[in-house]
Amino acid sequence: MERDNPRSPQGDGCLAGAVRIPVKIVAVLIVLPVRVVCELLAALGRGLARYVFAPLWEYVLEPVVRALGWVVATLLRLVFVWPWAALWRYVLRPVGAWLYAYLLAPVGRVLYGCLILPLARATWRYVLVPVGRALVWLAAAAHRYVLRPLYRYVLTPLGQVLGWAWRVAGVITGALWRGAKAVGWVLVGWPLSQVYRYVLTPAGHLLRAVWRTARETVREVRAEVRRVLFGTPPREPARSRARTLGSTTAADAAPADEISLRQRQG
Repeated sequence: MERDNPRSPQGDGCLAGAVRIPVKIVAVLIVLPVRVVCELLAALGRGLARYVFAPLWEYVLEPVVRALGWVVATLLRLVFVWPWAALWRYVLRPVGAWLYAYLLAPVGRVLYGCLILPLARATWRYVLVPVGRALVWLAAAAHRYVLRPLYRYVLTPLGQVLGWAWRVAGVITGALWRGAKAVGWVLVGWPLSQVYRYVLTPAGHLLRAVWRTARETVREVRAEVRRVLFGTPPREPARSRARTLGSTTAADAAPADEISLRQRQG
C-alpha cells in the first residue's frame, strides 16, 4: 500500500514531485555558478574601489583638480572682474558724481522752481478744482432729480409687484407639485411597489437559494481537484463539518417554517 501511493513523504502530489527534480538540477548547474561569479566580481570591485581608486583620487586627482580650479578662478577674475571693477571705481563713479553735483542738480532745481511748481499750482487751481466742483454738483443733481424719483415711483412699486407675483407663483407651483406627486404615485410608484413586493422579492429569494447551492458545489469540486493534483487533504465545507462533529442537531434539525408572503406584509 505504501509503494502504490504516488505521493512523497511530505504529502505532496505526483505533479509536485515530478517538478521538484528538474528545478534542483537547474539550480545546481546554472544558478550556483552564476551566483559564484557575481560574488567574485562584487568582491573584486570592492577591493579596487578601496585600495586603488580611493588612494588615487585622494593623493593624485583631487590635488590636481583643486589646483586647476584655483588657476581657472584666478584667470576669470583677471579677465572679467578686476578690469570692470577698476573701471567703475576709478572712472564711472567719479564722473557720475561730478555730473550730478555740477550739472544735473542745478538744472533740476532751476526747472522745478521756474517751470514745474508754477505749472502744478495753475493746474490745481484752474483745472482740477473747477472740474471737481462740477462733478459734485452733477452727482447731487442726479441723485435729487433722477435716482430718488426713480427709486420712489418706479423701483419700489415694481419690487412690490414682483414680490406678489413670486408668492402667487410659489402657491401655484406647490399645488402643481403636489398634484404631480399624487399622479406619479398612482401611475408609477404604486405599480412598481406591487411588482417589487409580489414578483421581485420572491424571485430574489429563489436566486439566492440557487446561488448558495451552486457555490457549495463549486467549493467541493475545487477541493477534490486540489487533493488529486497536489496531495492536499480536501477542506470540508462548513455545512458538512457541522453535520459530522458528533452532533446531529445541525444535520437533523428541521428547517424553520418560512414566513409566508402575507405574514411578512402584515
